[in-house]
Amino acid sequence: MSDRIGYIAVYFIGIALVVLVVELDLLGQHAGLGWDNLLYIAILSVVGVGVYLIVDYARNRPFHRQLARMADREAELDDVLGLQGAVTREQRAMQTIAIANYGKYVERLEQYKQQQDQHQTFVRQWVHQMKTPVSVINLLTQQAEGADREEAKSLAASMQEENEKLAHGLDMMLSTARLEKFELDLHIKQVELIRAVRSVINEHKKACIRYRIFPKIEANAEAIWAETDEKWLGFILNQLITNAIKYSKPKEGAKTLLVTVTEQDRLCRVAVQDEGIGIAQHDLPRIFQAFFTGENGRRVAESTGMGLYLAEQVCMRLGHRLEAVSTLGDGTEVTLTIAQQAGYHRVT
Repeated sequence: MSDRIGYIAVYFIGIALVVLVVELDLLGQHAGLGWDNLLYIAILSVVGVGVYLIVDYARNRPFHRQLARMADREAELDDVLGLQGAVTREQRAMQTIAIANYGKYVERLEQYKQQQDQHQTFVRQWVHQMKTPVSVINLLTQQAEGADREEAKSLAASMQEENEKLAHGLDMMLSTARLEKFELDLHIKQVELIRAVRSVINEHKKACIRYRIFPKIEANAEAIWAETDEKWLGFILNQLITNAIKYSKPKEGAKTLLVTVTEQDRLCRVAVQDEGIGIAQHDLPRIFQAFFTGENGRRVAESTGMGLYLAEQVCMRLGHRLEAVSTLGDGTEVTLTIAQQAGYHRVT
């Protein structure tokens, strides 16, 4: 009723103006409407408005009662799906918008739930992964007591290896946390790719020596620049190099780790090629899925299924592309493609 007051006021003002115009016209003819006619007009106007309001109230009452029930604090969220009886265009539009927003809300809620479940699964896996190096270091520390010089040197090397696993795990966990607020930790600038690759390889030189892996960098120019975030680029390259070493060490003998940096047609590419155990063809389409380890996860204990997933998520946000090809038993090649001056970056 209250939202109809304006219409009622305008209606009666219009009737009054019409009566006034007629009365003035009749006065020019030395006549008038008379009080009985004015009363008759007023009664008809009130009755007409009253009938309209009663009919309007009867039509809209069921819909408004449903809205009142949904406004109750004890109402369920999915009650909006039972919203029916819209009779006006505004009500039908409101009903459509309410149901559409409910669908979007449920979809967003499901996304958050999946992210939360994924995060919890990753944390549980990460804690389990971290327990192994800690236990090994504790055991090596006990063995070091009373060991001679050569044994102590060998034990120290083993401790260093386990410490590297701890550091890598902590870095992955920290990067996962930063990924949730990616836009707050982003600084795009021109980065020299060959220098970035060399820096990451130097961080893994002890592991390369330990597992007889010989890294090699090839490029089609002395310096290749790309527009990206230097820290996140380092994270991506670190994951690719770490995986190359991880899946190369089970193979006997000397192995080559080839990193090729090229620039062509305004595209910069960094290809990391190893001579490791490779990936089965039926596993290849799923290697960028969270927690997927495939057959290699049963051969290599350190597999978490998160490294390539996180690297691909970072690439998506930076506007880069990550692709992989592999032959089981011969090795894997993962290629990072960066478009020169892509124009924008999706950071959310």
